Amino acid sequence: MLQQPVNSNNHSTGFADKLKKAAMKSSQLMQLFEKALKDIYWAEKAMVKTIPRMIEKATDEDLAWALTKHLSETETHITRAEEIFELLNVQPEAEKCEAMVGLVRELEAITDACEEGAMRDAGIIAAMQKIEHYEIATYGTMRQFAVTLKLYEMVDLLDLTLNEEKACNEKLSDVAMNAVNIEAAETTDQ
Repeated sequence: MLQQPVNSNNHSTGFADKLKKAAMKSSQLMQLFEKALKDIYWAEKAMVKTIPRMIEKATDEDLAWALTKHLSETETHITRAEEIFELLNVQPEAEKCEAMVGLVRELEAITDACEEGAMRDAGIIAAMQKIEHYEIATYGTMRQFAVTLKLYEMVDLLDLTLNEEKACNEKLSDVAMNAVNIEAAETTDQ
C-alpha cells in the first residue's frame, strides 16, 4: 500500500494558500480596492492644492489653524496611499475623482459667493465637512475591503488616515458651533 508522505499534505495546503492569495489579488473586491485607492490618491492630491486657498480665505484663527493642521495630515495621507500602492506592488497612480472635483467646485463657489468674515468661514466649514464625509466614507470602505482581503498592514494604515479624517471633521464642527456659526448668525447685511 502506498502511503502519502507526511509533508505532502503541508505542501498542498501551502499551495492552496498561494492559490487563494493569487485569486484574492485578482478578485473583484481587490479591483474595487485598487480603484478606490487610485481615486482617493487623486482626491488627496487635489486637497493639497485646495486647502491653502481656504486657509488664505479663512478669517477665524481656529479655522485657519484646523485647516493648516489638516493640510499637513493630507500630505501624510498621500504618503500612506503610496505605501499601500507599494504593499500591493502597484505603481502609484492617481485616477481623477469626479466626486472630489464636484466637492471642490462647490467649495470654491461658496467661498466666492460669501462675503469675507464669519459668513465665508461658515461656508468653508460646511463645504469642507462635505469633503471630510466623502473621505471618511472612502477610507471606511477601503478599510473594510482590506479586512476582507486580509490586507492587515493596509488596514492599519487606513485606520490612521480614517481617524485623522474623523478628527478633522470634529474639529471643524467645534469651530463652527463654538464661534463661526454664532458670529455668522449675529451678523446682518447692512
